[in-house]
Amino acid sequence: MKLYVVCGPPAGGKTRYGRDLAVRVGAVFLDNDIATEPVVQAGMEAAGLSRDDRDSRQYKNIFRDPVYEAMFQTAEVNLAHLPVVLAGPFTRESQQQDWLAWLAGRFRVPVEVHFVSCPPEVRRKRMERRDESRDHAKLANWESYLESTSIKPPPFDHILVDTGPGDARQD
Repeated sequence: MKLYVVCGPPAGGKTRYGRDLAVRVGAVFLDNDIATEPVVQAGMEAAGLSRDDRDSRQYKNIFRDPVYEAMFQTAEVNLAHLPVVLAGPFTRESQQQDWLAWLAGRFRVPVEVHFVSCPPEVRRKRMERRDESRDHAKLANWESYLESTSIKPPPFDHILVDTGPGDARQD
């Protein structure tokens, strides 16, 4: 079995690319938004927070790590029988030099990280087109949002995927 991790910025093309990759390799596909969104929204509301805020300190303190842990546990169960594609930003993790080794140690299978990205103007258009409520705050404060996010490729071996204009999967 093998674990594929698809990471990158919001609207960078993780979900579409991850789905295509899962089909190509015959893997289970786990996307952090799809797998955890209803629970996160209910929890945010119960905590008196905006159900669509994924950029606040409160979200990151309360939900970020449990969301990823839920995905990891689901991946572990499936990796016993099938390859798995995990899709999520993994912003902090993907910048840690030892994350690839940590993943391989935790899951005890080969791990391949795919970093997807595209120019900010393409990401903005995708956010506008998909019209998800979780993107509204980003779009309303686009310049400050861009300044607050790191979009650097991982500092370890990975596959770089450009999902910009001309990528038929995205346009």
